[in-house]
Parts: sequence; structure tokens; C-alpha cells
Amino acid sequence: MDDIGALWPYATAALDIAVSAAASAHAVLHKRDSRAAVGWVGLIWLVPIAGTLLYLWLGINRIQRKARSLRAQRPHPEPQEVLPECSAEAFSAACGPEGGHLASLAQLVGDVTKRSLVAGNRVEPLENGDEAYPAMLQAIEGASRSITLCTYIFNYDRAGRRFLAALARAAKRGVAVRVLVDDVGARYGWPPIPWTARRAGFPIVGFMHTLIPWRFRYFNLRLHRKIMVVDGATGFTGGMNISEGNCLEFRARDPIRDIHFRLTGPIVRQLQAMFAEDWEFTTGEVLEGEPWFSETPADGPAVARGIPDGPDEDFEKLRLAIHGAIACAQRSIIVVTPYFLPDAALITALNVAAMRGVGVDIVLPEVNNLKMVKWASTALLWQLIQRGCRVWRSPPPFDHGKLMLVDDAWTLLGSANWDPRSLRLNFEFNVECYDRALAAALAARCRSVIARSRPVGMADVDGRPLPVKLRDGVARLFSPYL
Repeated sequence: MDDIGALWPYATAALDIAVSAAASAHAVLHKRDSRAAVGWVGLIWLVPIAGTLLYLWLGINRIQRKARSLRAQRPHPEPQEVLPECSAEAFSAACGPEGGHLASLAQLVGDVTKRSLVAGNRVEPLENGDEAYPAMLQAIEGASRSITLCTYIFNYDRAGRRFLAALARAAKRGVAVRVLVDDVGARYGWPPIPWTARRAGFPIVGFMHTLIPWRFRYFNLRLHRKIMVVDGATGFTGGMNISEGNCLEFRARDPIRDIHFRLTGPIVRQLQAMFAEDWEFTTGEVLEGEPWFSETPADGPAVARGIPDGPDEDFEKLRLAIHGAIACAQRSIIVVTPYFLPDAALITALNVAAMRGVGVDIVLPEVNNLKMVKWASTALLWQLIQRGCRVWRSPPPFDHGKLMLVDDAWTLLGSANWDPRSLRLNFEFNVECYDRALAAALAARCRSVIARSRPVGMADVDGRPLPVKLRDGVARLFSPYL
């Protein structure tokens, strides 16, 4: 017995080494980001046992495995993949005579997403909740077959209660209603919207509950998509949540400026397919055929394609699309985002574009609801300014809008920000649009904002007091987690 007791520490050490080696091998083989792999391997070996347990809990992407298994179980192709690809004539008409160079971008995004580029769409910008919410509520009141809605934040406030009431009336008259809200975003307001499900008269489901201890590993993986589809024919998407802060009429304490979009035409089928995939992922219910999908005839000049992204995707689809757009730009790039924490590769791409003569304008809010994000963002701005990129701070209220425009011909709209959370962790949905009229109108809007904005130069960056520079630099160290 004494001999066995003496061997016990050696056996425990051997087991720890074996388990740590296996966990390290898994991190090396499966982590796409070398920095993440190095970080996890270091934690595994520097913190015995606990490091391995943390990796098993938080470091393995089980979302991807579940998503793949669901796709494998489907006996039919994805609805968006059966849409016919747009013709060269339709693409040329949408881009105009000066937009031929964007064909390579369309090819790249198609190869990355495996989704069709479809013609015959109408994309209408809606400013703030004052325009977007009435349009969405009107569509809900006119619904006859189905309504699907997913969002990150759905507050139980004056705006949220309007939506709940309209959705309840639709459900009472026989419309099939499905609502999906992120579990974390639902808790921004009180009471959380999913708690109202019993009296709502239709299912309101929280996406990936995180308060259950064994599901806490999913805390960082959030549903950030904003999609609403009515009768399978009219869609709404963009960056706008459902909150009274988006409406000037409510005179909220912390108002938010934002932009949303109403879409009609074949692209709506891709929005609905995205919701159906998230709904099946969350609930197991398959939404297909009537009343969810319907014929979506051509309704406008825009050529468009949905770009989903998230931890369940094989590639960083949105990041690759952004890189492709920057590389294709010949005259102008406009980026509008509330949270700007690009990695070194994106910074380099923007700098290269500016150095080859492309006008690069980056519009960030002067007032930000996340102070640490603004501090971290400020710490990296010098890298862009010194290479010729122009940075602007837009005046209050806080601008939550998300846009990217290239050459006044290509528009990227949707839910994603320019930060690690959106580009690596969140479930996002964006739409690329080839429509010169739309892009020109949005570019004019952006330039109007720029005319009222404060330019940020090297003097502003270098002139910060040393304690502020240190604060911003430390905040930047946490940028992967902000």
C-alpha cells in the first residue's frame, strides 16, 4: 500500500501531462487564429488542470458542430441556394458603366458565401425608429400569412410594447408568428421579452440561454442579427434594435441615431432562410414552404446577396467580403460604424487603399455608449491617419448605424460592426447591394454627416495627456473581448 501511495503523485502528474498535451494538440489543430492558439496552450500548461478544464468549457466551438449536424440532416437544399444567379446584363445595369471592376468582388463573395447574387430588388433606407418602426408596424398590421422577427435587443418599453401589441393582433387573426431574441440582449430591458411569451399568444424564444451554468460557455456567442420578414415577401434588416431610444418622438434620455432598410424582391428569400436556420437551430422546428416562403417577383434595380457570418460558419465570410471590397475600391471607401476595432490585417488593407489614392473616410460617433470601446479605438487611430485615411467624429446623438460604401456603387448594410465581437464571435447578417442609385444616396447622407463632424488628425491623437494615452492603450489590450 505504501508503494501505491508513493506512486500516486507520479500517476497524477502523468495524467495531467497527457490531458494537457491532448488539449494543446486540439487547440493547435483547430484554432484558426494563431494568437488564440498560443493563448490557450499557454493557459493549459501554466495553470495545470484548471487551464485544461477552461479550454474544454470555453475554448471548443460546439456551436459549429451542432450547426453542421443540422445541415447534414436536411434532405433538401437551402432555400437561398435554389435562386437563379443574376445575369451579366442585370449586374451591369445595377453598377453602371463605371462599376465593371466590382464583378471580381461579386465573384469573391459568391465563392465565399455559396449564395446566389439575385437581381430585381428594391432597398429603401429608413432613418431612425421614427421611419423604420412605423414601416415595420404597418407591414405587421397588413400580414396575412406569416411574420418572422429576430433581433438582439427587444426592450419592453414604449416602442417594444407597440411591436408586441401588433404581433399579438396578427397572431389573433391567424398569422403564424415566430420571434427570436438573443438571451443576453433580451435582458437589457425589464422584464425580458421572452418572459411575456405566455400572454403574447405566439412563441417568443431566447437564443442560447446563458444563465444555466453548463451553458455559460456560450455567453460570448450572441445572436446580433436583425431580420423581420412579413408573408415571405417584405423584409427589414440593418443594425436597428427595438428600443424607444431609436425614436426621437419618445425623447429618450440616451437617444440613438440609426438606419434600417426595407427590402422587396428575391433577396427577401435569403433573409427568411437565415431566420429559418436560426429558428431551427434554437427550437428544432423546421420552417419551409407556405406560409413562410412565397414567390418574390422582381421589384427594383438592386442586385443583392445575403452574407451570414458567425462561429458556426466555416470561414470568416464577412471579413473576406470586406477585404475584397477594400481591394476593389478605385475612388472611395466610406465606413460608418459605432464600434471600430479592426485587426492589423484590416488596418493594413485600409492603409494600402489610401496610399494608392482611394479616398478612405471612417465615421465614428463622438459619443459612444461603450466608453472602453471608444478608448481602445482611439488608441489605434494613428495607424490609419498617418497613412492618409480620414477619421471623423460624428456629433451627438450616438450613431449606431453600420454602413460600408465603395465607389458610390456598392453597399454593405446589416448588423455587423467593425470589431472582433462582430467579425469573430457574434451571429451576424449583412447584405451586399450593387445599386448605384442606392449607394450614391447613402454616400450623400454620409457626406452630410461628415460635413457636421469633427476631423481627427495626428495632433488630436498625439495631444492626448499621457494618462489618457495609457488608459486608451490598456483598453486596446482588451479589444478581443470588448
